[in-house]
Amino acid sequence: MTQIISSPASTGAPIASPALPPAPRPKTSLFSTIGQDAPAGLVVFLVALPLCLGISLASGAPLLAGVISGIVGGILVSSLSGSAVSVSGPAAGLTVVMLSAIASLGSWPAVLAATVVAGVIQILLGVARAGIIALYFPAAVIRGMLAAIGIILILKQLPHFFGADADYFEDMKFLQIDGLNTFSAIGAAVKALSPGSVLVGSVALALMLLWNTAPVRRQSWARLVPGALIAVLAAVAINQLLKSLAPEWQVRPVHLVKLPVLSSLGQLADEMTFPDFTALRKPATYGVAFTIAIVASLETLLSVEAVDNLDPQKRHTPTNRELLAQGTGNLVSGLLGGLPLTAVIVRSSANIAAGGQSKMSAIIHGILLLISLLFLGSILNLIPLSALAAVLLLVGFKLTTPALYRKQWALGREQFVPFIITIVAVLFTDLLKGVSIGLVLGFFFILRDNAKAGSYLRRDEAAEAAEGETASHMHLRLPEHVSFLNKASIVTTLEQLPAGSRVILDGSRSDVIDQDVLEAIEAFRQAAPARGIELELRGIRQVELGTH
Repeated sequence: MTQIISSPASTGAPIASPALPPAPRPKTSLFSTIGQDAPAGLVVFLVALPLCLGISLASGAPLLAGVISGIVGGILVSSLSGSAVSVSGPAAGLTVVMLSAIASLGSWPAVLAATVVAGVIQILLGVARAGIIALYFPAAVIRGMLAAIGIILILKQLPHFFGADADYFEDMKFLQIDGLNTFSAIGAAVKALSPGSVLVGSVALALMLLWNTAPVRRQSWARLVPGALIAVLAAVAINQLLKSLAPEWQVRPVHLVKLPVLSSLGQLADEMTFPDFTALRKPATYGVAFTIAIVASLETLLSVEAVDNLDPQKRHTPTNRELLAQGTGNLVSGLLGGLPLTAVIVRSSANIAAGGQSKMSAIIHGILLLISLLFLGSILNLIPLSALAAVLLLVGFKLTTPALYRKQWALGREQFVPFIITIVAVLFTDLLKGVSIGLVLGFFFILRDNAKAGSYLRRDEAAEAAEGETASHMHLRLPEHVSFLNKASIVTTLEQLPAGSRVILDGSRSDVIDQDVLEAIEAFRQAAPARGIELELRGIRQVELGTH
């Protein structure tokens, strides 16, 4: 409800001079921070590699499709994007869409054709400047999404840390494809614990924690090498040592990275799948393409908004340019036989945590994916998955620290409730459904607050004193832009005016008054005489109210 206050007296306070615009950031070369970007790119590559392979398996696509998507996302999309630290690649949020698409279209090449069309749709969305919808995501929901992803990372990586889960992908769903849920999978992993995986993962985690301590960080050489890289190298060395000294403790092959080993470019070409454009004759292809485009665009916009919040330099990603970059990436990925891609939070978070400073780190990660595919498959297949799980456990904790919850609580109920509801919803459904629930709740609080502040009502005490009357003189001034969101506030304020009042309803400063509000004002004007209210309209023509 609008608060009634007395007319303020003039304070004679000086008018503040307008704030100066922020100084522009100095332009830097992509290679000016290569010392931090190269190691960060290596860490992101190590995290992205098994995710690319696992998401391919979960999507029912050829194993190579995820790696191709990661290469395109790393090299092409990062080059076109305006984001400094986000990383793009295949996302688990699209796995169900892919399984459904393959079933409805009948073949993987037909799905590739739909992916190409989806890329074109995203490019058109970018041209149409549809990225502006990212500005309407409430901050509490974005923070809740990040915190939920942190919790999910921790919960989902524990089975890999224990060496008891052969699946390894960015599964954000509570109910997994294998019939387990997030919590039952951890219980099953504890029962099938692998001592070698736990040892390797524990050493990797301890090294990363040690690397983040002040005595180590004060060393200049330590700041050039990310702790995650040291942890992975140590994990490989320990597992090879176990192979000789205690074979029964060695990490089982099923819990190592699995990359296709190719011997030539010709073999790579033989392994690739290309789109079947005859599928464009089927109407179902366009339905699949539209679904891919919308889901990928929403995940991308949510991700870049979240990554901008994580970026220590607080740089802003131009969302329309991001849609253009993602659309181009999906078009090319589809042409080359890759999965659809989006901006992804987990790999972006790993990039930031590893010290990535510019888009060069994401480009390097894409180059390393390409090199690994061609030359390093047999070497990378020595990396234990429990070591990579340790990397993601630390990333997850950084996303959901206790300090974040204390901060949201201190901001009040309007910020804390959408934050915590988003976390719970994401944990027990999936990313898009959970965020949608959080957005609905966030918009409820926005609408409620808007209903409290739709107009400015004051008592005109000077007019009352001059006329010597006991009747209230009220002045209700409408805001500059009166939309349907202001209707509840204005109607509530008018209903609470005391009987016998003299009321000035002032729209002289309003540029636009929504038709719904005009109709509500007309209804009040007609009912006012019965309540003894004398109404004067200013800046609101009665012809607009529908009276002739």
